[in-house]
Amino acid sequence: AAIAAIRQGADIKIISSNVLTVAEFVWATKPDSPIKTVKDLKGKKIGYTNPRSTSQGLATLILEAGGLKTEDAELVKTGGFGEGVAALDAGLIDVAPIPEPLWSKFKDKYRPIARASELLPPMANVLGVASGAVAKEKGDFIRAVVRARRRAVEFMKQHPEEAGDIIAKVYNLDPEVARSAVKNLVESSTNGIEYWGTGRIHMEGLEKAVEVQKMIGALSGDIDLKSMIDTQFLPDDI
Repeated sequence: AAIAAIRQGADIKIISSNVLTVAEFVWATKPDSPIKTVKDLKGKKIGYTNPRSTSQGLATLILEAGGLKTEDAELVKTGGFGEGVAALDAGLIDVAPIPEPLWSKFKDKYRPIARASELLPPMANVLGVASGAVAKEKGDFIRAVVRARRRAVEFMKQHPEEAGDIIAKVYNLDPEVARSAVKNLVESSTNGIEYWGTGRIHMEGLEKAVEVQKMIGALSGDIDLKSMIDTQFLPDDI
């Protein structure tokens, strides 16, 4: 959304890469399903949230990881991740994408057939952005936010259970679910790239994210990523 807005003339810049992979995604099926791996998805129904969504693009990449094409399976719009779980229960789809913390909530009910952290490359899926006006007026505040977020990531790594309890209170989650989600993502690494980044711009991940957005029709044409980035708010070491 940020990249699309910048291309349309919005006065904003990408100032940090916050989430560097899509490791929160698991594709799961019912325990008694004959589907064992992504290679078994031919002719099956795979849920995704909405057109031009990340889940639509990732469904295509998962099929490719199994040596299949998008047309080898039927992609079914469910409208949301919770709705996708309901569709899986009702037999309307064969496989649903279940991100954290939903996966930690339902992991004992469904069987995973694919994990993004194992099959998909790093993608800078969540970015920090700032408008030009705010950058001029509140540069010190933006720098403080970037540094505070970096400290929060370090806290989660060092104290995952306490971080999970904090998240549980804020998002009204079961503490066990929140702890499991934090632990899973803190320990996740995709091709050596951690899920939560320090803020450092990860160009390869950004380029892959653009590629996926083009794949689903959310972006088109040439994208000059370097012109969209402003690193002045990052700490000197990154």
